[in-house]
Amino acid sequence: MTVGILRDALAPAPAAMLLFGNAEAGGKSQLGVGLERALSHGSYVYVSPLRSDGHESSCHAQLWFGWLDGAVIVSSKARCWRAQCVALGLDRARIWVGDYGSWKQPFGINDAFRAGPSFEARASIVEDQSLLQRLLTAYETKYPAEISSWRERIQCGFDDGSRVLIRYALDVASTRVPLQHCLPVA
Repeated sequence: MTVGILRDALAPAPAAMLLFGNAEAGGKSQLGVGLERALSHGSYVYVSPLRSDGHESSCHAQLWFGWLDGAVIVSSKARCWRAQCVALGLDRARIWVGDYGSWKQPFGINDAFRAGPSFEARASIVEDQSLLQRLLTAYETKYPAEISSWRERIQCGFDDGSRVLIRYALDVASTRVPLQHCLPVA
């Protein structure tokens, strides 16, 4: 999905605005319509694990993802930093949604993704074969040209433990959103 289409999906709110439901309405917090739409239709998420002091890790990743059961689900190498963070108890992450190109450039860092919608999340490793199958089905729809060369690698890696599923769920307690940016829960 192009940046323009993603921004159109978020209109009339600015793309950088976090859109959440009002946590005080019925005790539930939900993603706002614009962010939900971006997660449902976006091509990539950009993930940065958060250090124990709350600052972003210097390690970011542009990832394929599935928006399943109200959470961002990714397949990742078990030895990569984002998976190791979760294993070490550093389970918070910042997530941006959209397609802003590779964050790592030959002559520096492309941080254009920071203009996109974002939220803070709690990460967990999930060992669930049925969730993996649902994720692979989502990948077939979202990434039809690429999935044929990745499907077996992802499946075999999950089976032998060299790949894991990471679930990123909205962390209401850590996400700070100015009240004027909150949308009432329907």
